[in-house]
Amino acid sequence: MSDGELRANVGQRFGRLPATPADREVAGRVSREEVIDFFDERFGIEPAVFDPFTFWEKGKGKIWIFADTVPSPLRVEGLGMTVLRTRQEHWKPTHSAAQRFGRQADNNVIDLDGEAAAAFVRAENQELEWDGDWGYLIAAHELGGEREPIGVGLYLYGELRSTVPKGNREELSVL
Repeated sequence: MSDGELRANVGQRFGRLPATPADREVAGRVSREEVIDFFDERFGIEPAVFDPFTFWEKGKGKIWIFADTVPSPLRVEGLGMTVLRTRQEHWKPTHSAAQRFGRQADNNVIDLDGEAAAAFVRAENQELEWDGDWGYLIAAHELGGEREPIGVGLYLYGELRSTVPKGNREELSVL
């Protein structure tokens, strides 16, 4: 592979994120530092949580997290799990990322009671009062005395919009 091909964003190839913006070789690709800063600033997830992981981009702004390292670039269908979408106006964490790392979040987490949580996992939008930041939030529900993250929602103008993917939607009964 030529040097130019290695520095190109190819939709069917994983490229490891550079450590810092100064290390960027692929135009538009975010850095590991920027991804970790996003989770720290937006959700209060400590940067050390991500120490054991590598970050990769496949396609345009689809960021994956992997609990190991492999040579870069790499042609495979999947590598770890998707964690973030970045090449859009507002970065969006994935449903899987919220469920996996949301327990460590202490900022921009909206706690939903029984019926609100059930509506959220059915992917229903709902009018809710929230005194925090607008934008993407981690939705959570208390389960067994612990805060359990259930997904990502978008809060705008007094409405929580559920972004639960079709394959993850559930019909839950509220006791």
